[in-house]
Amino acid sequence: MIKSIHEINEVVYKIKQMLPDGGIVLLKGTLASGKTTLVQAFAKELGIKEDATSPTFSIMNVYDDKIFHYDIYNEGTGKFIESGLLENLEKEGFHFVEWADDRFAEILEMYGFDFITVWITPLGEKREYRISA
Repeated sequence: MIKSIHEINEVVYKIKQMLPDGGIVLLKGTLASGKTTLVQAFAKELGIKEDATSPTFSIMNVYDDKIFHYDIYNEGTGKFIESGLLENLEKEGFHFVEWADDRFAEILEMYGFDFITVWITPLGEKREYRISA
């Protein structure tokens, strides 16, 4: 689906349909494609007043114990595992992981985690969102 920033709630709604009780969402896209923007819209939809920001240097941000937002760009999958954050994915809530690679997805599958993947492609002022389970 192709959406403008003003239509991002339709993407949020689709994710909530696919994961009504929470779950893991892998966010894939180039730098500045809108990964954190999607998390911000999701947080707003859940009534979270805190601004969601990219956890690039902290690896993880938590919003109201409902949204867990990870960015593994700098540290990679290995550091995520070494830090014990894999166990964190068992907590109730929505877990958004920016920059998850194929190895990360394979590890999730190996440990029996269900997840969806959202690919975000910039198209000028709009974004293409492809979502798969």
